[in-house]
Amino acid sequence: MDMLLQALRAMSVAEVISVLLGVAYLVLAVRRGRWCWVAGGLSSAIMIWLSAQARLPMQAWLNVYYVVVSVYGWWRWTGEQAHTPPVTLLPLRWHAAGVAGVILASLLTARMLAAETQAAWPLLDSLTTWGSLFTTWLVARAKLENWAYWFLIDAVEAWLFFEQHLYLVSIMTFATLGVIVVGQRSWWRSWRLRSGAPPAVA
Repeated sequence: MDMLLQALRAMSVAEVISVLLGVAYLVLAVRRGRWCWVAGGLSSAIMIWLSAQARLPMQAWLNVYYVVVSVYGWWRWTGEQAHTPPVTLLPLRWHAAGVAGVILASLLTARMLAAETQAAWPLLDSLTTWGSLFTTWLVARAKLENWAYWFLIDAVEAWLFFEQHLYLVSIMTFATLGVIVVGQRSWWRSWRLRSGAPPAVA
């Protein structure tokens, strides 16, 4: 416990700012406000450097992708449905293809990382990275199922960041599990009101 408290006191300003922006992203995303993409993009820009320093190269590249998708998300959520993009479901065949693609890409990337780098957790780093790529696309498309994927990914990432001594990022990531549950319920209500029927379990 003393070691954890000392590490928390020694955290960088960059880590604190990234965490606060990450929290802002989640709160705004639950409300389907387009400004979530600005907060998320800035948080991710900082996390590129933090992840590289923590020897999590796939997480660093993931955050590069997040910055790019933040631009796409801002553009997509700005328009006729700007502040309240309609929540929809992803066909099951796309879930199957997405999960299969994530697993295959992760196995290939993990093997490369283990052979060519000093990555701390090649397989888990790869799985959470490729899973996040797929899930972030679901968010940008306002797909309800994104929250279920995020719950699993964030649970694993919270442990990864803790193991690599990014304690505040780990605590924030773990705390987002509660926000994810709230987001799932909020988007599910929006979907049900729009469609008139409860969504099928994917």
